Amino acid sequence: MIDHSFTSAEPALSLVVAVGENGAIGLDGELPWRLSSELKHFRKVTMGKPIIMGRRTYDSLGRCLDGRLNIVVTRDRSFEVLPGGAVAHSLKEALDLGREEAARTGVDEIALIGGEALFKESLPFADRLYFTEVHASPEADTWFPEWDKTLWEEVSRERYEAGPKDDHPFSIVVLERKREV
Repeated sequence: MIDHSFTSAEPALSLVVAVGENGAIGLDGELPWRLSSELKHFRKVTMGKPIIMGRRTYDSLGRCLDGRLNIVVTRDRSFEVLPGGAVAHSLKEALDLGREEAARTGVDEIALIGGEALFKESLPFADRLYFTEVHASPEADTWFPEWDKTLWEEVSRERYEAGPKDDHPFSIVVLERKREV
């Protein structure tokens, strides 16, 4: 059994994602919306923590995000990342790198930020979800996987109306995996 308590020596694995009401997370390698207010939340949640992403997510960013070790998962053995990044060839390898970085920097969380395949692979053993519900159903070609919401406990929720640089209103929801008794 995986110990999902946040007091263990292992850093928690958290998925950080914004999802439309229809499950949308991406379109043509980009986000299917503009949510400047939510991006500030994303930065706050991930800053200082190792972040794991797939190669297409990395390509969509066009750079390594500052203040965080960017771990890019790809099967391409010749792939190289910009300074501030590291390459892993499997989710397991990425998690190992993330654990080493978390121990080195003294943080208790690894943030996985996409894309679709990594969310699907990691969801069964993730500890926490920083789940932004985008109150819209945009056109998309990339989706958050189906998931069993009964396995998760909502610990916080805050709704935001669309600001001047936001396409839609959204709610930031934090969920933690229910502990087995």
